[in-house]
Amino acid sequence: MNTVTRRALPRPDRFRTAAGAALLTASLALTGCTGSTPPPAPSGSSSPGPTSTATPDGTAAPAPAPAEEGDIPQLVENLAPSVVTIFTDGGLGSGVVYSEDGLILTNEHVVRGNTRVEVAFADGQRVEGTVRATDPVTDLALVQANRTGLPKPVYQTNLPRVGEGAVVLGSPLGFENTATAGIISGLHRSIPGSASNSLSLVDLIQTDAPISPGNSGGAVINMRGEIIGISEAYIPPSAGAVALGFAIPAATAVEVAEELLADGTAEHAYLGLTPGELTPQIAGQLGIDARTGVVVLAVDDDGPAARAGIRPGDVLESLEGVDLTAPEKLLAELRNRNPGDTVGFKVKRQDQSLDLKADLIARPTSNTR
Repeated sequence: MNTVTRRALPRPDRFRTAAGAALLTASLALTGCTGSTPPPAPSGSSSPGPTSTATPDGTAAPAPAPAEEGDIPQLVENLAPSVVTIFTDGGLGSGVVYSEDGLILTNEHVVRGNTRVEVAFADGQRVEGTVRATDPVTDLALVQANRTGLPKPVYQTNLPRVGEGAVVLGSPLGFENTATAGIISGLHRSIPGSASNSLSLVDLIQTDAPISPGNSGGAVINMRGEIIGISEAYIPPSAGAVALGFAIPAATAVEVAEELLADGTAEHAYLGLTPGELTPQIAGQLGIDARTGVVVLAVDDDGPAARAGIRPGDVLESLEGVDLTAPEKLLAELRNRNPGDTVGFKVKRQDQSLDLKADLIARPTSNTR
């Protein structure tokens, strides 16, 4: 069972002492990173850094002081104006400024089911926001806030190094403008068991900087104050985890955001099959001698997989020479391909070993899994 969830927080009108205590108590059982109800099943730089901060009256405040690398208090102070809280009818999440004219990047599940939201800034100002475009496949969305002159942070499109310091900024449990710190724990992570529920929980950055409900859509920054990821989910302590949080890499976020800006949609490579975990029991039922691979549970009629000759019951052993050890590994590899690419598979079918090629197409807009 997948223990990763991305839950929303009930939206409080005010955080009075009693209300805040009740919210905290209720939220301790949550196992996700955002604020939206109901929850889903699981749970090079691109621009110059900020030069000024907008004040509530729209005028520019003095530029923040430069931070020495690793000066966490100054980094947090500098980045706080670029991180927002997003309130919806059902809950709340976080977001990061994407452009000076009020464009905010967040998670799709934060704004799911909403066209209008409220955006709260670190200086206390709250403005109306409109959901401009969403991409459920990568769980990213753009919100247009009714405010300009915002400080756009640097989006670092190179992956961080494992062991590098990391700071998470957002609104965990509704506590706005919260910072937590840790390190980058791993790269190219996929959440086991997520393939049947969400395509977004693959090829993620792992961090031990605490992530909680309400952090979803917020910023993960490095020790230079650059955005390296967008908070996505975490595995809760109830599953036996200690500080296992996950973020969408900034490179993915920027790529999808630019596609959404261009025409409101993002293209993703589509294979047209349902992958499943290969267990010894399934291997025995299929009559094959295979310890690793991805079993094909179903094939879409006339999709790329079907046209390539892939059948239900086949085991995909590798894609372009990359071993497929789990369904999530297949999804992560497809994430790095484009519609129109031709990919080769090593396929096990009973006592046969086959080499098959599939011509990937753009994922149908109605299919987000």
